[in-house]
Amino acid sequence: MNAIVFYLTYPLLWLISKLPMAILYLISDFFYVILYYLIGYRKDVILQNISYAFPNKTDEEKAQIAKKFYRHFTDIILESVKSFTISEKEIKKRYTYRNPELVNKYVEEGRSIALVGAHLSNWEWSFSLPLVINTNVFGAYNKLRNETFETTLKESREKFGVKGETTANFMKLMKKNFEEKVKGAYILLSDQSPHVEKTFYWCEFFGIKVPVHTGAEMLAKKYNLAVINYKSKKIKRGYYETEFELIAENPNEFEDYKITEKFLEITEKNIHKQPENYLWSHKRFKHKDRFEEWKKLQESRLKTKN
Repeated sequence: MNAIVFYLTYPLLWLISKLPMAILYLISDFFYVILYYLIGYRKDVILQNISYAFPNKTDEEKAQIAKKFYRHFTDIILESVKSFTISEKEIKKRYTYRNPELVNKYVEEGRSIALVGAHLSNWEWSFSLPLVINTNVFGAYNKLRNETFETTLKESREKFGVKGETTANFMKLMKKNFEEKVKGAYILLSDQSPHVEKTFYWCEFFGIKVPVHTGAEMLAKKYNLAVINYKSKKIKRGYYETEFELIAENPNEFEDYKITEKFLEITEKNIHKQPENYLWSHKRFKHKDRFEEWKKLQESRLKTKN
């Protein structure tokens, strides 16, 4: 059944991806009308998230951010489809890197790197990172139920040199690489909400206490990775610029969770600069009222352990 779905769907997506960007954006405009005006896709979630993040903005300002988000969101969907067939020449024109020399400095020193980022602007086209970074680039992806589709998507995302691995096996990949002395840069998107039961730390994000992913920091300390933030900024429709910012050169010199806090501070600052381009459809604040519940869970675990 999975193969049938693939053979019915993929050829259409491939044909769409071959269309010029101008045509793709006309399709995006059509889907924007559908999602925003007719379906109202996750509108309550989006407006609630924006309200949590910007409580001092007027209802009209929040509505404008939401409306612009929908336009950007449908663009991202079509740009992701374009990834199937986009050429190296076109990706270099549309997705530029401002200061890759910051990353390559640590590559030349024989270091591996944690590239931490957020779901801001266009994170999908960061699969072009190997075109500017002089080392292996590894990226995690969520396993799809349709294995035929997963294989094709993996091949598409690896077209410029990224080596993909499922999220479940990503830590095993890192362990193997370090045992075999394989250097590389590891793409780690760390801004989404983890399961409360798997949370180690809570931190304020837009002034709200939420559970946060700490895996990037833990891995950086374990393998002595230089931690560098990468931020995608939308210059105009279909054009992005990515900038790198050092978070930690020597991660083990930082107190626990300080690297995670610094990443969230940078992410929040970058979202303030382009709020309509953040992934507000994700329920980032859904666990905001569960901190006390988490504390009791931790206390129970400690008693059981002891």
